Amino acid sequence: MSRLRAFGRFCWDFVVGDDRRLAAGLALTLALTWLLEREDISAWWLLPVAVTLLLADSLRRESRRSGGG
Repeated sequence: MSRLRAFGRFCWDFVVGDDRRLAAGLALTLALTWLLEREDISAWWLLPVAVTLLLADSLRRESRRSGGG
């Protein structure tokens, strides 16, 4: 059981890491893209736009937290 638990912790750390907002935003974007495509609405553009905005927000928050501006 300890190996399974260690693997689960590794996966959580790898996917979520230090920024839970980024991971949640990406999960939401993937779900929204899937739902739109399921309804035959072209949503190929949604993922790159969302990743760009999520990363920019993450960098902005981190720079403010570390005193970078």
